Amino acid sequence: MVPTAPTAWEAQRMPRTPVRISFSALLRVRDDDRYVLFHSPTRPGVCGPPGGVVKYLPPAAGLLERLGFDEELTPPHVEVARTDLRGVLPARSVRGFLAWFATGAYREHAEDCLRRELAEEAGEVGIGPLAENPHDLRFSHVRTVVEGPAPVPGKPYRQLRRFEVHDLVTGDGAGLRVARALARAGRAADQPDVVCASRSDIRHGRLGRLLIAPQSAFLMGGTRLAPDLPPVR
Repeated sequence: MVPTAPTAWEAQRMPRTPVRISFSALLRVRDDDRYVLFHSPTRPGVCGPPGGVVKYLPPAAGLLERLGFDEELTPPHVEVARTDLRGVLPARSVRGFLAWFATGAYREHAEDCLRRELAEEAGEVGIGPLAENPHDLRFSHVRTVVEGPAPVPGKPYRQLRRFEVHDLVTGDGAGLRVARALARAGRAADQPDVVCASRSDIRHGRLGRLLIAPQSAFLMGGTRLAPDLPPVR
């Protein structure tokens, strides 16, 4: 599922201030009544769902430049974040950006993003590689949550974010093995960077000494339960 270009009524609601956009894919892995979360290297002490920001492909660079897209490259994770669909657009360009995104051209789809992120993040939390061939993994769409454009306290822009949540398809060998490995790591005392959080933990926003990233709520439904936590810069 992808967002469509705005209707005339929606276009009238577009803000006149710049708009920060961030379009992401999240992976939902359940272990009975709990959800597997990874420790975040960009937010120490915080855990959240595997996944990350969708990347654009080289042929889209010219289009995004014409739209005035100012890519968000904040130290110390500049190289990792390069070509992420996260940055600031002039308000006049939001409609064109959404129309391009809806075509699916020259960008990752959620499944591509999740395969890449799962391989990268599994190594970061000390359990990779999970799959011999990440392309064997298949995913099933759960929901898409779109927030904004909405004001951000203390920031000179509004924010438009999109979170696309997928399950691993576990009917085949590759997906089932990965899901079991993630659940096992979440239960293991010697894997502190992988945890299994209950619905109650996610609503509370904390699991032991770890804070739970607010986007984790989208594993359960379409409602945000807490404000954002700032990244390291």
